[in-house]
Amino acid sequence: MPHIDPRRKKNLLSRLSRIEGQVRGISRMIEEDQYCIDVLNQISAVRSALNSVGQIMLEGHIKGCVTDAIKHDRGDASIDELMQAIRKYTF
Repeated sequence: MPHIDPRRKKNLLSRLSRIEGQVRGISRMIEEDQYCIDVLNQISAVRSALNSVGQIMLEGHIKGCVTDAIKHDRGDASIDELMQAIRKYTF
């Protein structure tokens, strides 16, 4: 199984750290009884950020793992797994 490119990994971990900070900020906002719309806006921003991480991971999986599996005659199983992941990710 191919590993994540070190630059991509660093980028993903950085994004996840920012998301983690945003989630902590949302908790503080709720504890401090901030305006609901402001909290909802932050929740929307976290969802968007997580979707970006997911897209990066999905692209990396297709370009790395799926491509490698196809080259080594494991394409059918890998494509089935990919389709399951897409269904989970998009719905």
